[in-house]
Amino acid sequence: MTETLAQMLRDAQRLQQLERVPEAIAAYQRLLARWPNLPDSWYNLGVLQRKARQLTEALASYQKALDLGISQPEEVHLNRAVIYSSFLQQAAAAERELHIALALNPTYPPALLNLANLNEDLGRRDEARAVYARLLALEPPQFEALARYAYLQPLPVADDGLIKRLRTALTHPSATAAHRASLGFALGRLLDGSGEYEAAFDAYTHANRASRASAAPHVIRYDRRRQEELIQRLTRSAFVPPPASAVDLQGPHPIFICGMYRSGSTLTEQLLAGHADIVAGGELDILPWMVSTELAPFPESMAKLSPERTGALAHRYREELRRLFPAARLVTDKRPDNFLYIGLIKTLFPAAKIIHTTRDPLDNCLSIYFLHLDHSMAYALDLQDIGHYFRAYHHLMQHWKQLFGTDILDFHYDTFVREPQVSGARLFEFLGLLWDERYLAPPSPGRSVKTASVWQVREPLYQTSSGRSRNYARQLAGLREYLGDLLPGQSA
Repeated sequence: MTETLAQMLRDAQRLQQLERVPEAIAAYQRLLARWPNLPDSWYNLGVLQRKARQLTEALASYQKALDLGISQPEEVHLNRAVIYSSFLQQAAAAERELHIALALNPTYPPALLNLANLNEDLGRRDEARAVYARLLALEPPQFEALARYAYLQPLPVADDGLIKRLRTALTHPSATAAHRASLGFALGRLLDGSGEYEAAFDAYTHANRASRASAAPHVIRYDRRRQEELIQRLTRSAFVPPPASAVDLQGPHPIFICGMYRSGSTLTEQLLAGHADIVAGGELDILPWMVSTELAPFPESMAKLSPERTGALAHRYREELRRLFPAARLVTDKRPDNFLYIGLIKTLFPAAKIIHTTRDPLDNCLSIYFLHLDHSMAYALDLQDIGHYFRAYHHLMQHWKQLFGTDILDFHYDTFVREPQVSGARLFEFLGLLWDERYLAPPSPGRSVKTASVWQVREPLYQTSSGRSRNYARQLAGLREYLGDLLPGQSA
């Protein structure tokens, strides 16, 4: 019996709602093979293909939806822009898609917000400010734009008008918990920059509470026991490099930068990107994707990983680098939480060099608490949870150093900003590259920087973030006691 259009459409939609992505993709492809003139189904197929990292296919499906006259085409162009910007590292193509979306709908807030963010990534402060101003002129109030606009203000700041505007927005009846989180983190930053530390900490505390309140019901709170069990499983697992014959020696060659978030990884990557042979890859999600899909359950799957499978995964990783950075010889992978996967890294790439960025623990933990991170990093919403996560991370890094110590370099943020020439030379020597003091220059406008440190790394080196925790000694007393022996000057 031949299935009807309604039956096939219903089945595809059901699979999509259940997040059974491969099956849903196959269902939409069967549907569109018979009825190819369904723009909404092409759009849904594009959404699913993006989730499955079938990015070229997703772009083609979105284009098919546009060609068939889908309603609200500006949303489709926005989705294409996200693929170009966030996954394919093609800022010019992303910008083109956003301008098309805004030509169709000049007051489309998501496209304006993404265009402003793209201008920030590229170091175009004036252009970003102008787009945020367009957003702030719209109704209803654009709280996210106001928060981002506030982040554009250089520090130290004494803009009482902007501080008052943020405080007013926080009490607006239409501000959701997610809005209050964004606004609160922006307010905390301005107050901290103005030296109003008590008020700043209060603003950050309320922002973290609002962020927790805004999390979707399925988001799991940080589980200390679960984190400890993960670290134990990682330290018990066997990570065995493949024989030399199975190693893919072709480029591009990855340089891994990892550690705690807010430990100086962006600054380190931009320092390396000054070298002509190194391309800044940013926070790539290739390893986490492998871990959550092809290597699940990880790390237990590593015990059954054959040399052939190991070689295939390493080759696939490099193929992804080649697709993103076709002419590169060396590419940095700067995803901080790849510290969890150092055993996997050394299995796939036995010769890989790993730069472990470090920083004063109290400064590091405070900086995480002061940053609006994704809900998947649930530990970031509570100081004691951050401290627990830090201890677990430190324990795992000690394990990796025992196994791979000569291929792991501790690159200390505070030492670098004090002695940039000495630290920089040591870093490049570790990689077998020649040092040049010109690498210390901030990245020029146009070089994309896609992290929370987008504006800090565009400034000349400064030391004001070192020792920042001293401004919050009272609030950090409990964390200081908990971290204890991990702090500078204490016995380990």
